[in-house]
Amino acid sequence: MNTKLPVQRPTVQIFENYTPEDYKVWKLLFERQSSNLKGKVSQEYLSALNTIGFTSDKIPDFREIEMRLKPLTGWALKVVPCLSPQKEFFEWLSQKRFTATCWLRSMDQLDYLEEPDMFHDVFGHAPLLSNTYYTSFFEGISKIALAHLDNPKVIEMLGRVYWFTIEFGLISEMQGLKIYGAGIISSSGETENSLSNRSKKHDFDIRKIMHTGFRNDIIQDNYFVVESYQQLFQSLPEMDSVVQEVVRN
Repeated sequence: MNTKLPVQRPTVQIFENYTPEDYKVWKLLFERQSSNLKGKVSQEYLSALNTIGFTSDKIPDFREIEMRLKPLTGWALKVVPCLSPQKEFFEWLSQKRFTATCWLRSMDQLDYLEEPDMFHDVFGHAPLLSNTYYTSFFEGISKIALAHLDNPKVIEMLGRVYWFTIEFGLISEMQGLKIYGAGIISSSGETENSLSNRSKKHDFDIRKIMHTGFRNDIIQDNYFVVESYQQLFQSLPEMDSVVQEVVRN
């Protein structure tokens, strides 16, 4: 019989509770992934990383993040212990709050973690919360989802949009193909794979994305490429149109 107790995750960020190992983990992951991302990540993300004030020597303070984001987009982070239920997740997004954990993986989990921790949630997602088109796209998805929470098919399709954009999206910039999805940004394996010839790249097509399945237990083999963050935002009407077709049928 398994008598192992579930891990109790924090529901509020208390800086005094971070340990020397936490600071070491943040520093190692930050420096390693920053090196991995050189020449590969979106320029907008790099600029946002500076705007939001992240460094390798300091674990991000959610209050400071909110102060920096407020005059730009009005967004903030909402501490949660683990992955949020769909309704809760979309409700917070509709209120301009991105749900994020505030605990860090241990040293023996640097390369593999079954659940998202603060490095994924904050290093991967928080910087681009300073981008108006990106956050408006986020907010738009949440409003469509909240109107159809009782329709599993719609929620599944919106989950695909989230997966292939916010988590695993690529963007075409003047310097070439770049990464903007948080699932790639926070993963050395995904970073290397996403821009390699081993994976397939597809032009951004919201209808195609909504009908493309994925697996969350493997390195991805399909990525969709946007031309700009504005294109994400501009896809919302078509996304809603596809949803209405599903509802009618």
